[in-house]
This record gives sequence, C-alpha cells and structure tokens, in this order.
Amino acid sequence: MHCTGCMPRKKWTLPFLAEAQEVASLRRVLRLHLELWGLPEVSEAAQLCVSELVANVIKHVGPGTPTTLAVSMSGNRLRLEVHDPDARALPILTDADSTAEAGRGMSLIDAITERWGVDLLPGRKATWCELRTSLTSADGHSTGPRVSRAAKVIGFYANARELPTGSRKGRLRITAAEDAAISVIADLLHWLGVHGRDADEVLERAQARFEADLTH
Repeated sequence: MHCTGCMPRKKWTLPFLAEAQEVASLRRVLRLHLELWGLPEVSEAAQLCVSELVANVIKHVGPGTPTTLAVSMSGNRLRLEVHDPDARALPILTDADSTAEAGRGMSLIDAITERWGVDLLPGRKATWCELRTSLTSADGHSTGPRVSRAAKVIGFYANARELPTGSRKGRLRITAAEDAAISVIADLLHWLGVHGRDADEVLERAQARFEADLTH
C-alpha cells in the first residue's frame, strides 16, 4: 500500500561507552531524533527505557563497556536496542516491589512497553523493547483525532466534487488533497459570510487555536 506523504524512518545506531555520565547525552539525542521522526508522544517512555537498559549494562556487564544504541521501527512500533558484548549476563524480570533497590529496571520496562526481549548474536547480545505509537505504518504519520476528522472531511469533499485524490500517488496526491482542503476552507468561509460572520475574524481565531494546539 502506498503511503501518502511518507516519512522515512531509517534505523540508526549510536556507539558509546556504558558510563552513567553518558545517559543524559543519549536521552537528549534520542529525544531530538524522535522529534524529527514525529514521535514526541513516546519520547519520555523511550528515554526511560534507554536509561534502564544502559543502567543494566553498567551494573551487570561493567562500566566502560563498549555498547551500541539502535533505534528503528518494527511495524508501527518504536524499537529500541542496546547491544553489549556479554552474551552471558542476561536481564531477568523479577517481582521486585517499589521499595527494592535492585531488579526494578526490567520490571519497569515490562510495564511501559508493548514487549521486550533479548537476542543472542555472534559475540554480543541485544536487549530490546518496543513501544506502541499512533502510527498506522512504519513510515506513516501520527494521527490524532483532529487529523483523522480532517482526513475524513477532505476525502468526503474530494469524492463529492470528483477530485482525483484517491487515484494519485506521492506528491501529486498530496497536492490534490491540498486543493481539496483549500476548497473546503473557501466554501466554509462563503457559508460563514452568508450567515453574517466575519470570515477574517474566523480565520484569525482558527489560526490562534491551531498554534495553541501545537504548543500542547
């Protein structure tokens, strides 16, 4: 299935040494990358997972261990992997309660992720976890209720006016959908004018609401 306005999310890796002082930098890089991927919704949980996975390497493999963070998409889920060279020190899920000083890392990851596991690879292991996103596909866009409603309106309007948005692909399809959206807005402004409303004032209020939504 062709994805309209696809956003490529290619796997990326970041080698580092497993040290406590590296965690803040890893979290910052991950946060910025997820913003570029349009996934701020899972940023906090992803940063927490990386912190716990790296802490696990530091504690059970050793400080200064050459480690690699890998971030990718697994379907519509965000996948985080932390690779280290010790295939013997496997993470274990315990029944640690909230007062325990040890064993809480994997319990926390188990609680906030869709799933997690360990892959044994030649000369290393990869401890991974996956977080659910609102994407419909790995290269799709996040869809909130406002975007979903708008898509339905544009699709309905395009069909009513026999605009060929559904038969086009890529940039041409996006351009056709944009034309349909402009037609929707123009017709709504005509409707408001007929009912005695100031179109410019309505546009200003709509713009203000749009910008306010972006900051939340």
